[in-house]
Amino acid sequence: MDMHSAAAPHAPLVQVGKADVSAEDVLAVARGNAKVELGPDALSEMATARARIDALAAEPRPVYGVSTGFGALAVRHISPELRAQLQRSLVRSHAAGMGPAVEREVVRALMFLRMKTLASGRTGVRPVVAQTMAAILNADITPVVREFGSLGCSGDLAPLSHCALVLMGEGVATGPDGVERPAGELLAKAGIEPVELLEKEGLALINGTDGMLGMLVMAIADLARLFTTADITAAMTLEALLGSDKVLAPELHAPIRPHPGQALSAANMLAVLKDSGLTGHHQDDAPRVQDAYSIRCAPQVAGAGRDTLAHAALVASRELAASVDNPVVLPDGRVESNGNFHGAPVAYVLDFLAIAAADLGSISERRTDRLLDRARSHGLPAFLADDPGVDSGLMIAQYTQAALVSENKRLAVPASVDSIPSSAMQEDHVSMGWSAARKLRQAVENLGRILAVELTAAARALEIRQQADSGGRLAPATAAAMAAAREAGVGGAGRDRFLSPDLEAAAALVASGGLIRAVEQVTGPLA
Repeated sequence: MDMHSAAAPHAPLVQVGKADVSAEDVLAVARGNAKVELGPDALSEMATARARIDALAAEPRPVYGVSTGFGALAVRHISPELRAQLQRSLVRSHAAGMGPAVEREVVRALMFLRMKTLASGRTGVRPVVAQTMAAILNADITPVVREFGSLGCSGDLAPLSHCALVLMGEGVATGPDGVERPAGELLAKAGIEPVELLEKEGLALINGTDGMLGMLVMAIADLARLFTTADITAAMTLEALLGSDKVLAPELHAPIRPHPGQALSAANMLAVLKDSGLTGHHQDDAPRVQDAYSIRCAPQVAGAGRDTLAHAALVASRELAASVDNPVVLPDGRVESNGNFHGAPVAYVLDFLAIAAADLGSISERRTDRLLDRARSHGLPAFLADDPGVDSGLMIAQYTQAALVSENKRLAVPASVDSIPSSAMQEDHVSMGWSAARKLRQAVENLGRILAVELTAAARALEIRQQADSGGRLAPATAAAMAAAREAGVGGAGRDRFLSPDLEAAAALVASGGLIRAVEQVTGPLA
């Protein structure tokens, strides 16, 4: 989800030095419109590394990326008078993306992360290259990057090339108003001088995993919010179905099955259900010894997703600490070829997260269906309708939710198991990490909508219980969740009405984090 808003008059500042940047820094620049600047240590490191590249460029022997062609064309030694043309040709030819433009926040993330690697001094570019990239970010100029073009190996080549093209004053970008214009025109208006790329610089601008990494960092932040949201909606559904909260007791989790995420989800649900008068009535009118798996195993499923998320965050932190380029300038001055641009580490966790998102959505849909089925909802009206038969209630809301679940199952098919050789078989095994990231973004957006439907159904079911005085009062936290939904525009029980606006309002509440904030006013911080 792209959160494009004008930069605040006093936007935060992120300084990039030779040390690592954090996930919070990436989010601040990509979504918070933070300004960026290069620290003096970064400028010094870049100048030192550039001196080594200049020395190699002056030697008669060919050095890959400095005085040769690229990929399958690396066998040709390029004479000094053609090297500036080589850099321009590299960027122009590799800016070959197609399809719709990707989101502004994705482009800002990948540009910031490439600038971070340039600042490490491991790429050999002149300081002016990174400084120009910072100026473009600060001027809110966003290169137009196309959906298709990256195989996730040799870096996100096409996406990064579209950005490098803008540094040269070529290609297309959007300005602060979001309107596409020629990049040269936007740079001139902002007083930014285009860069004339020298040896190694074109390659350094395009040879990284920055696009897939930026999307991973944002997906981790979004999924952290959605896993907490899922604990809240699961607790609301358990309460509406008069289920047992005894399965959430701490002694049933970490002490006997020590998966950290499971214990966190169980604790969240228990906190949300504290002081409920509706839980524990599973032995009343329609006795059942145990609740269904979608209720009873909610912490186990959400917890497994949380642990997958923790692994993904570890991989992201390692990649944020990396300086991905080929060749790379080592601290001892050597310039060495390597394969660090391969996106496999990032691609795998992007795919893992898509699987976790699909399963979390699947169990949410099963809980929603249980709320709507008169045979399994323990006294609730069919489809939570006011007058079943005349009214359809939330019947078709579940259809929409099921369609989203089905799409997420398709999106969970791993991209990283595929590979299509390229560059005349020189690049004969690729990661497809960019594709994994693109489908994960859609899966995350779908998951938010799936949980919004469960929220809508659970809030309506709790209202019906409350109106019927079914054995006790709501938990204060679930009452706060229901009140937040109503305040956001999610309608309550009653005759049928135009339902789509209610569902969109619920989705907006989930996406903004407003549901979590409302509940935490009662429970305190949730995991």
